[in-house]
Amino acid sequence: MADAGSQVLLGSGLTVLSQPLMYVKVLVQVGYEPLPPTLGRNIFGRQVYQLPGLFAYAKHIVKVDGRAGLFKGLTPRLCSSAIGTVVHSKVLQRYQEAEQAEPGASKKEPVSSLEQVLKETSREMVARSAATLITHPFHVITLRCMVQFIGRETKYSGTLSAFATIYREEGILGFFAGLIPRLLGDILSLWLCNMLAYLINTYALENGVSTMTEMKSYSQAVTGFFASMLTYPFVLVSNLMAVNNCGLAGGLLPYAPTYSSWLDCWSQLHREGNMSRGNSLFFRKVPAGKRYVWEERRFR
Repeated sequence: MADAGSQVLLGSGLTVLSQPLMYVKVLVQVGYEPLPPTLGRNIFGRQVYQLPGLFAYAKHIVKVDGRAGLFKGLTPRLCSSAIGTVVHSKVLQRYQEAEQAEPGASKKEPVSSLEQVLKETSREMVARSAATLITHPFHVITLRCMVQFIGRETKYSGTLSAFATIYREEGILGFFAGLIPRLLGDILSLWLCNMLAYLINTYALENGVSTMTEMKSYSQAVTGFFASMLTYPFVLVSNLMAVNNCGLAGGLLPYAPTYSSWLDCWSQLHREGNMSRGNSLFFRKVPAGKRYVWEERRFR
């Protein structure tokens, strides 16, 4: 229990620190661009027109709403983080208890490294999915609190009142808008990360190397980053579906049409070449073939 408590505290601290970054990222994902492109230099030193990065965007938010404005949606996100950590921990704990309670658990034959990876990944998948399913309503509220910046609304001003608003207007299903692509993205990312790390650690790294353990930890980090890049479109689609047609300016035209399903959202983003929108908050280049519309604060 103490271990779960320390994980909750650590997770809460990281959530607070990363809140401004997530806030900017969500607004960019929706397509809101309050600042026009400026002439700058890319990583190769060439002059190009660039969109404002993380710090310029955050500075604009502070100018409009003050420093506290960077932390809109923090309360439901903290709730999501804390509850998700506890659920994740409890599910894994149940697996361990069930395994120890099996007859002859202490005399089990050792399994292969691949079987061990498959077993651990399957358990982690169930634990993460359970945590995501239970905390998704808080995630939806977090996103909608953030997107209110676009239209200067106050519809979702508090966590409890937001629950009441969503239930009244959309019913139970409103709490799970965007859940399917989020679950699929999490599961694909987990399996890609763990299986790639297993292949690299088993076939690419030599067991005789003195820094073997350190190299394996690096490979896990690298494969995790690679997997998150590949599954980013699922994150984007999930976030857009969570705010789509919810009565906020950021979820309606001109920023987004009313999507019939998450597959429809995916299809339209792919057709427009926006599948990676918001993936990077630095060195953001102007979308090819589009012009900036000042009145709408977006590209079209």
